[in-house]
Amino acid sequence: MDVKKAWDAVLGDIELQVSRPNFLTWLKNSELVEQNEKAGVVTVALPNTFTKEWVKNKYHKLILHALRDIDSTIKNVDYVVLNKTGVPRSVAPAAAASTAQSSLLEVNLDPQTNLNPKYSLSSFIVGSSNELAHAAAQAVVEHIGTRYNPLFIYGKVGLGKTHLIQGVGNEIKEKHASRVNVLYTTSENFIRDVVQAIRHKRVEDMKKKYRRVDVLIIDDIQFIGGKSATEIEFFHTFNALHEQNKQIILSSDRPPAAIAELEERLRSRFEGGMIADISYPDYETRLAILRAKRELRGVHIEDWILEYAAQTIQDNIRELEGVLNKIVFYQNHKGETIDRRFLEKIIGETSRASSIHITPDKIIKIVARFFDITSQDLTRRTRKREVVEPRQICMYLMRDILKLSYPYIGEHLGKRDHTTVIHACEKVGDDVRNKPGINQKIMLLKEQLYQS
Repeated sequence: MDVKKAWDAVLGDIELQVSRPNFLTWLKNSELVEQNEKAGVVTVALPNTFTKEWVKNKYHKLILHALRDIDSTIKNVDYVVLNKTGVPRSVAPAAAASTAQSSLLEVNLDPQTNLNPKYSLSSFIVGSSNELAHAAAQAVVEHIGTRYNPLFIYGKVGLGKTHLIQGVGNEIKEKHASRVNVLYTTSENFIRDVVQAIRHKRVEDMKKKYRRVDVLIIDDIQFIGGKSATEIEFFHTFNALHEQNKQIILSSDRPPAAIAELEERLRSRFEGGMIADISYPDYETRLAILRAKRELRGVHIEDWILEYAAQTIQDNIRELEGVLNKIVFYQNHKGETIDRRFLEKIIGETSRASSIHITPDKIIKIVARFFDITSQDLTRRTRKREVVEPRQICMYLMRDILKLSYPYIGEHLGKRDHTTVIHACEKVGDDVRNKPGINQKIMLLKEQLYQS
């Protein structure tokens, strides 16, 4: 089957069945990248995680039906994310490093462990927001497999989870040399390995790969939730390693109790060790991080610049590093003078949550599209059940991301009283902490907003 022609035919069929805006938004930039004729599975690529999840949940049956009209042997569809170079994000680091598109970061990965040597515990800045997680990580280095096993680190994006767990791996590797086998991977790579092993009947090879190690580190473990084959394999891998006192280190953007669709037996295993969170760093920690990176780079940047950046960007260390990178570029390579206005411009360009990128109207538009309603539904005075939750989520996002006042939010969403907004924000906030389904919706919406 000519995959390009086949996919063009599928899209032509689907375009007749969905609205034009939905087709352009969700399906126009999709591709059919692979067909496994033996397994009866085709792989469809989407441009980002949000789109992948939306298409998978909303249009899977439509896509599968259209594909079967062309080829009756097709049994299922897999969905992957392709980056701008066409390389699947799920490609393992070692494999990605061998491609022409590999980045400098990937080239420097240790081929035996997948660890990036730039991450170390000594360069991890400790503050009140992460001291428990850091202390637990140090204990694991000293007592591999016996003190905190598993070690489960969770926190929002950009707060240093990857740095910490890879730092543990590098510290163990340096301390014990070849006597301790360490392997770092992401949950996406683990999922990919499981799928490939099942397809090509090489499950035993995959088991050997993961069960021979002494320290297994998996980043973003939350993504295995709801993927039954992966959960089963990871459950048995977890047990095999744990029974031999081999160390397991996991990271996630939420605690085990909040991982949607996670099997209860896995949740129980995760909660059986040490759970430590990394929260938003305080001002002193943010400033210490910037000063440490300035020293590491050996560049001169005035203190007031670092202080202003640390004061302005409060919830994402990666954004802090991004600002520092731009300052170094403009100051040291372009010869620019960094004054207050220029610094504000750099921060505005870098910060994902800046009002330059996200506005109240954009939040309304994204939320409406997510719930398949109109923007007018969110602003008009109606209590229809299908509109109440989206409107409350809209209020929550305006408050959480843009820090808008309750009266302003109420005025923007149909001239509602500020007490209504307070109730909505508190309710959604509680649901985010206690209801995995709501938490997942908020995460997907934020990802779409930041990518826009």
